[in-house]
Amino acid sequence: MTIRLPLGHPVYRDMPATIFEKMSARARETGAINLGQGFPDAQGPDDILRAAAEALLHRSNQYPPSGGLPELRQAVAAHYERHQGLDLRAEEVIVTSGATEAIAASLFALIQPGDEVLLLAPLYDAYLPLVERAGGVARIARLTPPDWRITREALDTMIGPRTRLLILNNPLNPSGSVMAREDLAMLASFCLDHDLIAICDEVWEHVTFDGVRHQPLMAFPGMRDRTVKIGSAGKIFSLTGWKLGWMCAAPPIATLLGRAHQFLTFTSPPNLQWAVAEGLGKPDDWFTAMRAGYQASRDRLVRGLGDAGYAVQQSAGTWFVTVDLAASGMALNDVDFCERIIGEAGVAAIPISAFYPDAAVTHLVRLCFSKSDAVIDEAVARLGAFRASLG
Repeated sequence: MTIRLPLGHPVYRDMPATIFEKMSARARETGAINLGQGFPDAQGPDDILRAAAEALLHRSNQYPPSGGLPELRQAVAAHYERHQGLDLRAEEVIVTSGATEAIAASLFALIQPGDEVLLLAPLYDAYLPLVERAGGVARIARLTPPDWRITREALDTMIGPRTRLLILNNPLNPSGSVMAREDLAMLASFCLDHDLIAICDEVWEHVTFDGVRHQPLMAFPGMRDRTVKIGSAGKIFSLTGWKLGWMCAAPPIATLLGRAHQFLTFTSPPNLQWAVAEGLGKPDDWFTAMRAGYQASRDRLVRGLGDAGYAVQQSAGTWFVTVDLAASGMALNDVDFCERIIGEAGVAAIPISAFYPDAAVTHLVRLCFSKSDAVIDEAVARLGAFRASLG
């Protein structure tokens, strides 16, 4: 008897591997320096690693509560009160298996079939398939370099009677831009005027530079009860493999988020939760030093690329800088450039057209600087040699 295999859901069936997985696989195969996927070289803070190891050996390894360990939920609330002036209660925090799971739970909990969701491109590649898999309809507004700003007029043209949600990534990956206070105030007003819930992907909230400080949309007038704030221990503590995050919202929304979360991953490893709870209580000077270290790495990469003839856009946050190929006098588009440098220079990067569903921007390339000085210097030397070979 012949068994007919299921064709699968078209959202996933027709989807290629992500550009991050593709370029990282190429880097592994070729031995190229991977400045594509965003992860640090370092192991992470030693005290947090030791706290996780101690908890693994000496505390419970059984199911923690689905919403997260009470210690971590309280630590997240206290952390945001201290650093961002937010008045959150522990029960308004749901711990997740990474920020991507938090995004998925938020969308699955809040989208009804046919609801429209406003997205700002360039966008994290998980947003669009998750919106569509939840039954939503994506409405995409395009941000363009070099300022990466959105206007009220552009948003007003996209609003409709079924628009329910706005997804905001701030600081913005891949551009490294941080939204100005006046733009955040405009978004808050827009959400209030159109009765929208904002899902705020703020995983880079602590990784900002040059004195720029993150401002959560939740803190703006009227947004406390209509915002889902998403954070990531992996980004705060440079522990990307831990996949531990959280989502914060007022009780009516938090209840829905928790119900969606319980049928996705249910919970996350308890030893990691205890360790992150301790880490969130680190003194302010630790966070200041962390930012200073990444800012120095950013400056090292930008300086080296500039000396090699590349034009680099300003980065106010995240682990990424953006090379402008056109301004660098290069005729290559971003995909061709990334394909050539991985083979000819031994460096992996990410074409920013991959962050646009319609590949609208094709002259920018993202490079990650959360690497050691030696790795950055070698990557710059290789990219410099490639630039020189083009004449």
